Amino acid sequence: MKKVLICATLSLAPLGAPAELAGQETGDRTAEFVGHWMGSLDVGALQLRMRLDVTESDGVLSAVFVSLDQGNASVPVESVSVSGTTISVSMPAAGASFEGTLAEDGARIDGSFVQMGTSLPLVLDRVTEEEAEGRRPQDPVEPFPYMSEEVAYPNPVGGHTLAGTFTRPAEGGPFPAVILISGSGPQDRDESLMGHRPFLVLSDHLTRSGIAVLRYDDRGVGGSAGDFAAATSRDFASDALAGVAYLKTRHDVDAGAIGLAGHSEGGIIAPMVAVESEDVAYIVLMAGTGVTGERILYAQGALVARAGGASEEAIADNQALQRAMFEALKSEPDPERAGEAIGELVRNALEAATPEERARSGVTDDASMEAVVAAQAQQLNTPWFRYFLTHDPAEVIEQVTVPVLAINGENDLQVPYEENLREIEAALQRGGNDRYEVHALPGLNHLFQHSETGAPSEYGAIDETWSVDVMELIAGWILRVVER
Repeated sequence: MKKVLICATLSLAPLGAPAELAGQETGDRTAEFVGHWMGSLDVGALQLRMRLDVTESDGVLSAVFVSLDQGNASVPVESVSVSGTTISVSMPAAGASFEGTLAEDGARIDGSFVQMGTSLPLVLDRVTEEEAEGRRPQDPVEPFPYMSEEVAYPNPVGGHTLAGTFTRPAEGGPFPAVILISGSGPQDRDESLMGHRPFLVLSDHLTRSGIAVLRYDDRGVGGSAGDFAAATSRDFASDALAGVAYLKTRHDVDAGAIGLAGHSEGGIIAPMVAVESEDVAYIVLMAGTGVTGERILYAQGALVARAGGASEEAIADNQALQRAMFEALKSEPDPERAGEAIGELVRNALEAATPEERARSGVTDDASMEAVVAAQAQQLNTPWFRYFLTHDPAEVIEQVTVPVLAINGENDLQVPYEENLREIEAALQRGGNDRYEVHALPGLNHLFQHSETGAPSEYGAIDETWSVDVMELIAGWILRVVER
């Protein structure tokens, strides 16, 4: 019997600004549910922290359901009601609902979060308002000892405006500057994920070290305009270029000392921009890739699955399914036909799986089967994924002539350090660039946190957002490079 590792991604889309639930009459149990509640959804490789905020006015409940690890985004909700000790929350726009029972001591709600036919246990504990904010220990707290300014600037290539935050030391200047480029998926300027705000923490450290920093919302995210879904890494490079052009207009920035620091996919984008623009003085590749997306995904899938306890047989079977799906994408340029081919591959794999395996993938009936098939096909059959699958970053890195700092955590399961750092260094050497440093950092994961295994499921459980040693390494290297 074939064993598959197809895991239904719990999508809380559509996501947006916090939305209040429609109030419902609740009887005399209303007060027991008022307050802040937090818990975690186990969605396989990840733990998604959820918060339910319940308020009451004249016997009517209102609430906000928030996914802390998806940019503090709220799940659109239609109604909330209470019957005895049971609370029910309806979120039809996201195809989701929550129902839970209040514990006798009033400190816990034991319930289930259901979405697209998949039911996951969700236990919510009562927390204080301070705990509900979910601030991590390294999150900087105002007032800052430096200047922080909200900015906006155009991308003439994309025809949209980008919004971000510019920080610089309070006195002196002009300052060397760096633009932070986020990883894959729609990211805000802080690169918010798993309750962490890595770019906020990094920008704070770099600015305190004497470096101006520009971090920005991805196109179509937060305050930035544009269409994220239609863009590829190549398109995102034009957004970073727009940031370079903007910094050149500022009198408090040293126009000859503007660099880029890209994390994950940002490490693919930074070399593109450095090759295209003579205004880029240096680049920092933070868990950047040196091989094609296809090679990354095979390695990443095996490492993450193995860390989650999957058998070698299941890993091999899943990789065979990946190869078949990727081949369908590469051989069929028509999106509709490619989607049909991928859907058929996923459906066949699920039909060959055991009922237990299907349930773990979110399949409990015909409707959920089709929902999972459609979700898998939609995730892969996009312009971004097609580009990422075949793009070889080494070919671009070979053309980079400015100084390069390439760093990777040795516990990184998403961008394995040995192969990628080796290929990055080899590309630089082929291009004749000897102004580089490469560092493999023991014990650090993809987010540069100290970790046990490096599994993505650990990200949210670790209080540390960034290793201080790594931030000092980046800051020190930038200051040495721009002083030459």
